[in-house]
Amino acid sequence: MKETREGEAGLVSEQHPQLEEKAAEAIAPTRRAWFRRVTQLFDRSRIDDALWEELEEFLIAADVGVGTTTKVLDRLQARTRDGEIRRPEEARAALKEELISLLNVDTAKGFLATAGEKALPRPFVVLVVGVNGTGKTTSIAKLAQSLKGDGRRVILVAADTFRAAAIDQLRQWGQRVGAEVIAHREGADPGAVVFDALSAAEARGADVVIIDTAGRLHTKANLMEELGKIVRVIRRKDPSAPHDVLLVLDATTGQNALLQAKYFTEAVDVTGILLAKLDGSGKGGIVFAICDQLRIPVLFIGAGEQPQDIAPFRGRDFVEAVFAADS
Repeated sequence: MKETREGEAGLVSEQHPQLEEKAAEAIAPTRRAWFRRVTQLFDRSRIDDALWEELEEFLIAADVGVGTTTKVLDRLQARTRDGEIRRPEEARAALKEELISLLNVDTAKGFLATAGEKALPRPFVVLVVGVNGTGKTTSIAKLAQSLKGDGRRVILVAADTFRAAAIDQLRQWGQRVGAEVIAHREGADPGAVVFDALSAAEARGADVVIIDTAGRLHTKANLMEELGKIVRVIRRKDPSAPHDVLLVLDATTGQNALLQAKYFTEAVDVTGILLAKLDGSGKGGIVFAICDQLRIPVLFIGAGEQPQDIAPFRGRDFVEAVFAADS
């Protein structure tokens, strides 16, 4: 189970020609709705209290969150008091630096974010978690589509056995993107589904196994117990797995996404975030709150409803884009 492919690029190639376009589409609503207005705050002759008050209001409205907004403002005001920042345009540049710094989260835990730096285990096991309704299953299909585009054999695992609809949905997406789906009946033991899928992956020479899971926060204790059991089953097959735990969050839910992330990080060791539906939200500031408060990197962003609508998240590019003037 621990065969590796030395010298390969990371799990998801960043060479697809439409990736930059997809990322730009996902970020555009955030730029138009909020950050473009923030940058206009600095079109004044001097730095004053009104500047900081208006900046605070806009950042909180953009879902950066009160705690993270306060941290950013404290740093900017301290740099102003020290004489490092003297003019509004310098404050604007410093704001960009601070926001980029927030997104520089250590990504050493998993493989998805370390392209070319680690040999990939085979099969590579990705455990996907998140609340039902966040776009989790669709995001799994997008990830599978991207992987298959790189020539990898992908197996999808329907470990959300609580709802028949979840199993049917994953099967439909598997058929659409050309990925095999391992599933049992509704109500089956999720651990048994995962065990069978990993055995099948090993026998069939699959490159990647992506496991869908249930997400029922109203039964938080049961959620943690179920995820813990799945992880134990995975590690019986490969002690180093799961190699990544990807949490899918809905960007349109704002600060609720941060609360969901806290629940899941308590249940399992999340290594990265896939932020779905960013193209439908003007409040992409949630990425700063997630990275700052949880120290978990945002790895991918959803940029539409089609299987190809996924792009790697790059913090510096995100900040530069939301500060850019509309084209």
